Amino acid sequence: MTADEGTVRVDSWIWSVRLTKTRSMAATACRCGHVRVNGGRVKPATAVRPGDEVRLYHAGRERIVVVSRLVSKRVGAAIAAECYVDNSPPPPPRDEVAAMGIRDRGTGRPTKRDRRDMERLRGA
Repeated sequence: MTADEGTVRVDSWIWSVRLTKTRSMAATACRCGHVRVNGGRVKPATAVRPGDEVRLYHAGRERIVVVSRLVSKRVGAAIAAECYVDNSPPPPPRDEVAAMGIRDRGTGRPTKRDRRDMERLRGA
């Protein structure tokens, strides 16, 4: 399962080490500019090598990882954790994320005032 040639496609590696759920999600993230390797935007077929820094913005969070081992096929979570060094900032507390935009069930569409209040909470 370890790559023999010394390089692996970035979308395949992101999926293999379980940073995204599917390879197509990894490829889409690359095409949309949410993946950077060593500071530059990349295409899905860009090769990664050990020592490269991969920045992935996914699910509202930025993941910063350094490639330590190449894998070309999806591996278990324990092995995947050994394939990179995680330098990501800690995720925000769950209660802070959950309380941000929750409305009571059955209240209908938000009014203009409600929408403005929600935007103010989100920081927009």
